[in-house]
Amino acid sequence: MPEALLETRGLKTHFALRAGIFSHVVGKVHAVDGVDLKVRAGEALALVGESGCGKTTIGKTILKLIEPTEGQIWFEGEDITRYSARQMAPLRRKMQIIFQDPFSSLNPRLRVGDILGAPFEIHGVAAGSEKTDRVARLLRLVGLMPEAMRRYPHEFSGGQRQRIGIARALALDPKLIIGDEPVSALDVSIQAQIINLLKRIQAELGLTYILISHNLSVVSHVSDVVAVMYLGQVVETAPRDALYFDAKHPYTEALLSAVPLPEPGRRRKRILLKGDVPSPVRPPGGCRFHPRCAKAMPHCATQVPTLKPVGERHLVACHLHHG
Repeated sequence: MPEALLETRGLKTHFALRAGIFSHVVGKVHAVDGVDLKVRAGEALALVGESGCGKTTIGKTILKLIEPTEGQIWFEGEDITRYSARQMAPLRRKMQIIFQDPFSSLNPRLRVGDILGAPFEIHGVAAGSEKTDRVARLLRLVGLMPEAMRRYPHEFSGGQRQRIGIARALALDPKLIIGDEPVSALDVSIQAQIINLLKRIQAELGLTYILISHNLSVVSHVSDVVAVMYLGQVVETAPRDALYFDAKHPYTEALLSAVPLPEPGRRRKRILLKGDVPSPVRPPGGCRFHPRCAKAMPHCATQVPTLKPVGERHLVACHLHHG
């Protein structure tokens, strides 16, 4: 059984809410509020949920682009939570990100060869002809011709730009790649190509993925484990098939009911959630989903459910399954 490459324990990321001419702190946004995740080496974990649930903040906090408020981040058995920028520098080669928007994540003033060659120069890995050879290999790996290194980002389509973004993430042979909605800005026909590319690269290089998405049908093709988030917390995590065919949490059931099925004869009963997502500034007490849950019980409003096992690697935070 592979060991955890990455683990978060009670991870919290809060943002101060300020008001007035003196910018007094009047509250805080509970963007991430006590998240436990474990990602084994070589597997792909999908982090899904509605917009604003904290998925992207978790990704940036794991990479230490945002400092956590509380909790721990463990990478390769080391607690990196309080690492300084200097201590994080060598880890940057092992942890990379694919950004959501391929149109804004590439510098329009640089040629592709310069964009992909920058990581080699910054980390002192390669220069000159060796750097050029490595850039050419990266381009071939993502399905582009080496001649592309002489062109600018605006000369490529959205799907090709995302391939360049993926190549940049792969430049330093990372162990962990976080994909922040890597296909949501692309046409549906191109999304499938990029998902297949990510799947092939993972198999070839033995990568570990955290794929952030609001679309359960997209991540189903590449994920091994799925974690469902709601209002800053993980409410259910399970192996892909267990979650898609035997979801336990009412919120997960509602998300899955909106996923179209390819077989015309098969249809899920659509579950319509009442109300709106509460504000992360003042999250509800007890179970955060209880104001919108059709199965809520009186104690759901006062008692906070914790993630507990209901099967093999299947955890759910719901009073329905834990009394």
